[in-house]
Amino acid sequence: MNVPFYDATREYRAYKHDFDDAIASVIASGSFILGKEVREFEEAIKGYTGAKYAVGVANGSDALVIASDILGLKKGAEVLTPVFTFFASASCIARLGGTPVFCDVNEDTFSMDMGDAEKRITKNTKGIIPVHLFLQTADMTACMDLVEQYHLAVLEDAAEAFGMESPYKGVYKHAGTIGDFGVFSFFPTKTLGCYGDGGMVVTNNEALYRKVKSYRVHGSSVRYHHDYIGYNSRLDTLQAAVLQVKLTHIENTIERRAAHAAQYRELLKDIPAIKLPSIKDGNREVNYVFCVQAENRDRLEAHLKEQGIGTSVYYPIPLHLQKCFEYLGYKAGDFPVAERLCESVLALPMFPELTEDEVSYVCESVREFYRRCRRVSEI
Repeated sequence: MNVPFYDATREYRAYKHDFDDAIASVIASGSFILGKEVREFEEAIKGYTGAKYAVGVANGSDALVIASDILGLKKGAEVLTPVFTFFASASCIARLGGTPVFCDVNEDTFSMDMGDAEKRITKNTKGIIPVHLFLQTADMTACMDLVEQYHLAVLEDAAEAFGMESPYKGVYKHAGTIGDFGVFSFFPTKTLGCYGDGGMVVTNNEALYRKVKSYRVHGSSVRYHHDYIGYNSRLDTLQAAVLQVKLTHIENTIERRAAHAAQYRELLKDIPAIKLPSIKDGNREVNYVFCVQAENRDRLEAHLKEQGIGTSVYYPIPLHLQKCFEYLGYKAGDFPVAERLCESVLALPMFPELTEDEVSYVCESVREFYRRCRRVSEI
């Protein structure tokens, strides 16, 4: 049996008529840049997340850069960000002349350790970028306590977090809707993913919303009149049309991913060499990916590949050890939790159209690998 890590074609076949109609409608209209589908999708995102404002941009990385620029997380500003995350969570700061200040993460949840973050705050700290990673949000209550105490801007990196919710001040809040800005990525593998690149910035602040709307079109709110040095970063109308179709199925998508996660948990729970992800009390998990901590991770990955099973390593190298960040002066051992995770975390196949038989096959293949390891150790 071959089990892909991700397969977009199964979903397309399931809703082919809807996708084809949506794409054909855009082509027939001839409105490819900021067409009505973009505006309609922005409205739909507001309705789903509870954010007051939403602005579609070209991708999640652009969303982070634009939001960082507007919040002043640049030109010497120190900005707290987790060291165990995707590159864009730190590059958005560095490319604007700011200084990423890395923080370690919690071993159970993979999210930013807010206690470690507080220890790294200085008089030059201007902002914080909590990252909602894999299946749940960062601790936004603790994050906002730091924000209020130290007067920081907060940019929620919710690129992986569409659909995630957590309790905040007694109310459930959608990921990305608590800070000054939240950003989403619609990269194809995401829980809500398009057929290319796409991103979104959300906010509850009207002044910030108007700036983002201007920044995405070269800093212009009136054609050929430029108030800011902005960007060329617009959500493509064709992608917005695809995303609208997918958004109508999002709850089913989340439920099916949850069913796969539950099956993984049940079938892997008694393997001592596997540590399953931990969910914080009250969080609504959304399984963008399903990551385990595995002994002999690299050998297990190779074994699964031999069995026709796709996997991914999130992340093989922590950000402080990436060559491009050598100038920051960090060294191996500075972030022990993140460094251990980079040696042990493995993502198993996760997408809605997986079958129970495929998940069972993955789990049995994992089990067989550790049986072999045990037999070898006993010889």
